Amino acid sequence: MLKPCVRLILISQLLLLSTQYNRKLDNYTLTILPDLPPEHLKRFLNTFPKIRTECEQIQECQNILKTFNNISQVQGNEISSAAKEGQESGVCWGHEINCTRELRFQTPSCSGDHTGWVQSKEAQINTFYYQADFGYIQQQINELLLMCEPKFLTDSSLECNKYLKFCRGRNLLFDFRNLAGRAERIRYHMDVLNEGGIKGYCRFNRSLLTEELSHMGALQSWSPELRNFVEADESIIENETICDMVITTPTFLMKIDASYNMYHHFCDFFNLFATLFVNQTHPSAFDLNTQVIIWETYPYDSPFAVTFKAFSKNPVWTLNQVKGQRICFRNVVLPLLPRMIFGLYYNTPLIHGCEKSGLFRAFSEFILHRLRIPFHPPRRKIRITFLARRTKYRRVLNEDELIAQLASDEEYIVKRISFERGLNFLEQLTITRNTDILIGVHGAGLTHLLFLPDWAGVFELYNCDDPNCYRDLARLRGVHYITWEKRHLVYPQDEGHHPEGGAHAKFTNYSFDGKEFARLVSKLANYVRNHKKYNEYIKNASPPREPKDKEEL
Repeated sequence: MLKPCVRLILISQLLLLSTQYNRKLDNYTLTILPDLPPEHLKRFLNTFPKIRTECEQIQECQNILKTFNNISQVQGNEISSAAKEGQESGVCWGHEINCTRELRFQTPSCSGDHTGWVQSKEAQINTFYYQADFGYIQQQINELLLMCEPKFLTDSSLECNKYLKFCRGRNLLFDFRNLAGRAERIRYHMDVLNEGGIKGYCRFNRSLLTEELSHMGALQSWSPELRNFVEADESIIENETICDMVITTPTFLMKIDASYNMYHHFCDFFNLFATLFVNQTHPSAFDLNTQVIIWETYPYDSPFAVTFKAFSKNPVWTLNQVKGQRICFRNVVLPLLPRMIFGLYYNTPLIHGCEKSGLFRAFSEFILHRLRIPFHPPRRKIRITFLARRTKYRRVLNEDELIAQLASDEEYIVKRISFERGLNFLEQLTITRNTDILIGVHGAGLTHLLFLPDWAGVFELYNCDDPNCYRDLARLRGVHYITWEKRHLVYPQDEGHHPEGGAHAKFTNYSFDGKEFARLVSKLANYVRNHKKYNEYIKNASPPREPKDKEEL
C-alpha cells in the first residue's frame, strides 16, 4: 500500500495524463490512449493487441501505464485475482470469447440460498452474471444479425440483435423532412419516421427484421423506427446529393426515459455505457469524438447533463437540429434502451441471493474517472451523508433530532446535504464518492449509491412500500444495503394522499424513533469498519484532521 504523501502525488498525476500521439495504426490514428480507469485500460489493450504493441514501442506510453497501475492502488479500485498474480496480459471484461472467470473484471458474489431458484450455487452465479453483468453483454453480441448486407465496403449495412434492442449501421439515410411541419413536440412518439424513413444501399432481409418487431414500444426497442427501413436504389456514400446533411462523426441516437429524475436518467446513461461494449469492434469504441442526438424535439435540459461529457466532447443535439432534412450517417448506433423487457437497470430480473455486478462497478468507475471526480481516502471516523429532502413529501420531520444524535458520536463525521439546492452534479458526485454511509428516505437521490466506494453502505431510511427499487440497485452496484426494520417505530404524518386518490406511503412525511435510528446506523458503521478495503486504507492512513469544515456537523 502506498504512503499518503506518495498517494497525493499520484492523484495529481492522474489529471496530467493527456499526452498526444499521432501514429497511424492500420486505419486508426492513435491520438491518445483512451481516457479510461487503469483496470479498464488494461482490458482495452488486451482487446486491441495492436495498440498494446504500439504502446510498447513508445516510452511515454509505457510511463502512463505504470502511473495508472499506481493510481489503481491510490483510488482503491478492485483488482482482479489474475492481475494480482501478474497475469495482466490476459485480463478481460467477461463478454469476450475464452474469457475465464479468473481473468474477467469481476465475478458476482452469491452468498444467499439458491434453493428453489436453481439447482446449484454455480447455476446461481451464472444466472446473475447473464442477467446483470458482462454475461448480458455477451448475449446481446451473440444475438446480432445482419439485417441489410453490403455488397461492397462502401455500401450501407444494418446489424441488430433480437427484438431490435440494439442496432448499428453504416451509410444510412434518415429522412426527417416530415418533422418540419409537425406542430406538437415529440417525446415517446412511435411515428417520428414515415414509411421509407430509413434507407440503406444493401441487400435487405425484410423477413428477418419483421420477425423481431414484437417489442413495439417507444422505449422498449427500435421497432417503431426500423419498421420503416427500405432498400435504397442508389449508393448513399457515392451520391451525397440525396443528403441534406452528412454526419461523419459516429452518432448515438438516444430515446431517453427522463431528464430530471436521477434514477430514470441514469438508466439512460447506464445503457449507453453498456452499448459501448456491445459495439466494441473498433479501437475508437471509447472515443469522445461522438455525437449524441436525443430522439425528441423538446430542448434537452437536465441537472445531470454533464454526465454526457463522459461519452462525448460535442454538444448534445435533439431532433430539432435535424428536422426538415435528410441526414446521412457514416456510422450510427441505436443503443440499448431504458425500458427494455428484461433489460438492464430498470427491468432487470434478479435471482435471489446475488450481488456485485462487474458491469455496474465498471460504469461507476468510468463515470467518476471521466468526470474527474476527486477521491479522498477514508478516515478513521465514518463519513456519513444524510440526504435532506426539500420536497413536499417524504421529508423527515425530526431530521434535526436525528442529525444531532449522529453528530454527538465522535466516531462519525456527518454532513446534511440537500441535492435539490445549491450543488451542481459534479459537486454532488464529489460528496458521494467520499461517503462511507449514505442515508435517505426513498427517492431518486439514493441513485447516488452507484458512486459510493466499494466498502460503503446505504441506509434507505424508509422504503415507502417500494422495497426492491434501491435494494436491487445496491445489489447491482455491490454496496451494502439496509432499511428500517421495526415498522412500529416509524411515524407517518398521515396515511398519504395520492394525487389520483387513495392512501399512498410515498405521499406523506415521516418521523423516526431516535434510538432505533442510531442502532441501525451503528450496525451499518460496523459493516464499513470490518470491510477489508476500508481497513487497508485505515492501516496506512495519515493522522485524522481535527477541525471540522463548515459543512460538517
